[in-house]
Order: sequence, then structure tokens, then C-alpha cells
Amino acid sequence: MNKLFYILVAVAMMSISSCVACVDGNKNNTDMQNDNSTKVLVAYFSASGVTEGVAKQIAEVTGGDLYKIRPEQPYTDADLDWRDSTSRSSVEMKDLSSRPAIVGKVDNIAQYDTVYVGFPIWWYTAPTIINTFLEANDFKGKVMVPFATSGGSTIVKAAADLARTYPDLNWQPGRLLNHANQDTIRVWLGK
Repeated sequence: MNKLFYILVAVAMMSISSCVACVDGNKNNTDMQNDNSTKVLVAYFSASGVTEGVAKQIAEVTGGDLYKIRPEQPYTDADLDWRDSTSRSSVEMKDLSSRPAIVGKVDNIAQYDTVYVGFPIWWYTAPTIINTFLEANDFKGKVMVPFATSGGSTIVKAAADLARTYPDLNWQPGRLLNHANQDTIRVWLGK
């Protein structure tokens, strides 16, 4: 019964995500577009380099600045083993109050109008290091746009979790960008 429930929930979330992606792909969101007067920051956490590749493409398309969210203690392959319930990532994701330490803060955050926040999906949501990053910087008044990569999850739960945890921030619809290229990103951003 539990397996069937989780399968049905996963199918429903994928259906919703597909519908949201279709609507978002056809919508021209002027808040997310970059013009000469808008300063963009593309901040990302990448454990394996996949999210980093997408972040670099978003920065190129938007003309934004890149900022790598770096853990104070880098993740090893063993830390990232999601099949091991005692791995660092598993332990962090079981504890919603976990805030892995990061190196540094964004310099001169006030200059940015739009912030793209990228991450791999872990346990259907953003890694807790993203919470550390969001709490270490002042993003009030900024347009916040999540993007993610994943081996099998959607961004729906992650985006909802971020909006619920940080309701004072101006969250825009997020996008899962697996295998994205600059053309895909341009279409998403209405460019």
C-alpha cells in the first residue's frame, strides 16, 4: 500500500510539473527577463558539476554574475551516497534544521535585482545548504527564481518548500533544467 501511494504521488507531481512547465514556457515573465537596468546574480550549489553547467549557461544568457555556494567542508562521494542512511547528505536531509556551513557571503548583494538560485534536488527538495545560503544574505526586495537538476524528481516540492520556508521573498516559478542548453534557457526566460 505504501509503495502504491508513493508511486501515485510521484506520478501526480510529475503531471503537475509538466503542466506548470508548459504554462511557464509559454508565459513571458518580465520579472525574470534581464534588461540593461536589471542586475542578475546566478547563485548555485553543485555537488557533481551538473548544476554548475546549467548555472553558467543562465549567467551567459542573462549577463548575470556567477556565485558558487561552497560548503565549508566539501562533500565527498561517500557523503553524497543517498543509499547510505548514515551518509552526510542523508543525515542533513533528515534534519530540516540542518544548516551546513558555507564559505563566504555574496559581496554587495544590494546591487542585484534578480537572483537565480540553483541546486540539485535531494530527497525531492533543495539541499539544506541552500537554506544556509538564503539565511546568510539579505534577499528582501529581490526577484528569486529557483532552478534545479535532478536524476528523477521535479522541482515542484523544492520550489514550494522554499516559498513556504521564506515567505517574505519574491519567489517566481522555478524550472527543472536537466540537459538544458542556452536555447532552452532563452525560451524559459522569454528571450
